[in-house]
Amino acid sequence: MSRPLRKTGARQPKGGDSGGHWISYSDMMASLLMVFILAVCYSVYQYYNMLDIKTQQLNEQKAELDIAQITLVQREEELEQANVTLMGKQEELAAIQIQLNEQEADLYAAQDALKTKEDEQAALQLQLSAQADQLAEQADKLAALQVVLQAQQGELDSQQQKIDNLVGVRTQIIEELSLALTQASLKATVDPDTGDILLDSAVFFETNSSNIKDSGEMLLRQFLPVYLSVLLQERYQDYVGEIIIEGHTDTAGTYINNLKLSQDRALNVATFCLEMPGLSAAQTLKLQQMMTAKGRSYSDPVYNADGSVNMDASRRVEFKFRLKDAEMIAEMNRILSE
Repeated sequence: MSRPLRKTGARQPKGGDSGGHWISYSDMMASLLMVFILAVCYSVYQYYNMLDIKTQQLNEQKAELDIAQITLVQREEELEQANVTLMGKQEELAAIQIQLNEQEADLYAAQDALKTKEDEQAALQLQLSAQADQLAEQADKLAALQVVLQAQQGELDSQQQKIDNLVGVRTQIIEELSLALTQASLKATVDPDTGDILLDSAVFFETNSSNIKDSGEMLLRQFLPVYLSVLLQERYQDYVGEIIIEGHTDTAGTYINNLKLSQDRALNVATFCLEMPGLSAAQTLKLQQMMTAKGRSYSDPVYNADGSVNMDASRRVEFKFRLKDAEMIAEMNRILSE
């Protein structure tokens, strides 16, 4: 017998195919979970990426802020400097304003004085007009006045000559000193501008010694009376204020040692001069009042032509005189006031 045909589309029995549906659900859930994880990862990536961007932006902003802060500090310093400058300008402006006020006051005073002068000039013009008739009489008076003016001119010329004499006191003393020393055949150098007299130290002292040699004492006995015969003249006594003895050394050794040596040399020469028996009591008293001694160490050496120090010439003693400048000026003012 033939078997009957199965109907197409008949229901499949329950239970055998149910597992396939669960597998589809789990795959779908796994896919969803994977999508979620990917979304989360992407979000985290986006977050950190954005965080990096924001951090970079913050760093850039911080750098800009730092630059702005530095610029602000610089601006503050510039502002402070500008304030200082402004204060200085304000002070200058205030000083200028004070000057302007003073000048304005002076201008007003000058204007008042000018007006006064104009008024005086107008009054004088009236007086001149009124005195026109007296010109003949005044001609004789003018002639007499001319004689008086000529006499006054003579007095002015005489006073001018006195002033010229005062100005030429130093020159006269220097000329007389040079002439007196030449006539006495003394070996001494006279500075033509200052009148300083240079005495050779080789005649006075041994090297590194302050004791005066016999030749030095002999030279002082010859030199000092001639020197004082010029400076202590009665006509110069109101003008010569000081006689200075300066001791000098060469450049060998320390400055301090040479300072003491030069001071001792000057002091020994001054002592010898004050105790010299050949001087009169009046000359000795005058020297006590006028003489000073000082050492210069090697601060003023003598140089050779090639610029090197002349050691022998640097060891020396100088006699100098100083004029009473203040008294000379007072005398000039007295003459001018006359």
